[in-house]
Amino acid sequence: MKKIALPMLMLCAVLVYKPCDAQLLKKIKDKVNQVTNKTVGNNDNSQTSSTGNTSSNNGKPTNKGGAGLTNTPPPDVNQQMADAEKAYDANKYSDARYSIQQALMGVEIQLGRELLKSLPTDVNGLPKDTAQDKVVSTQWGWANMTIQRVYYDGKDKQLTTTIGNNGLYAGLVNMYFNNAYVQADEKQQNVKQTKVKDYKALISYDESKGYTLIVPIGQASMIVWECVNFANENEVMAAADKFDIDGIKKKLGEQ
Repeated sequence: MKKIALPMLMLCAVLVYKPCDAQLLKKIKDKVNQVTNKTVGNNDNSQTSSTGNTSSNNGKPTNKGGAGLTNTPPPDVNQQMADAEKAYDANKYSDARYSIQQALMGVEIQLGRELLKSLPTDVNGLPKDTAQDKVVSTQWGWANMTIQRVYYDGKDKQLTTTIGNNGLYAGLVNMYFNNAYVQADEKQQNVKQTKVKDYKALISYDESKGYTLIVPIGQASMIVWECVNFANENEVMAAADKFDIDGIKKKLGEQ
């Protein structure tokens, strides 16, 4: 049996099981990565090219309109798996790996949508704005997956919840939790450690952005609440208490 068959069968098993088992999905990703990397080796004929732009933009017209891009639906998992097997049979290993990555991306997006359904419909009087719901998977692996939900009163008060790997705040989290950073002075602190449902957390305040509350929930994932026009930190903490952090962590397969 060809080496690629095992990870394919494992992925199919995940697709049959609903909701998705994130722990098993991670194992599949590791297995697929090992197999495809070994198989591709020096047979990968993909090329990288770059074009230097030495000309000046002076004198060129400025774009003033256009239809933009249409929304692309999530990858069809079954079709991508079929394409991967066909490409592998044809010794097109890069195409096979790409199709497997697309299939796993489709599973991640499905998982993200399920997670969005589990979030509160309103938070302390702020209704959810489903028009701003986002599930983004830029590559396979949770480090590139982002889930976002916005709660908005239609005026000036807003809560944005982001779940995933947030590079913007990762450095701040590492500084405080990994290096045991302590701020101790008599002035009002703009960043301090706290807890949300027994989870270590950081809360910060910025005059222009409002409050930001961060809860790491694993090696790669965190939940970030960005609160605009909240009265005080107690109101922020009360809003975070409405979220099932244990359930979110479990769905993401974090330990």
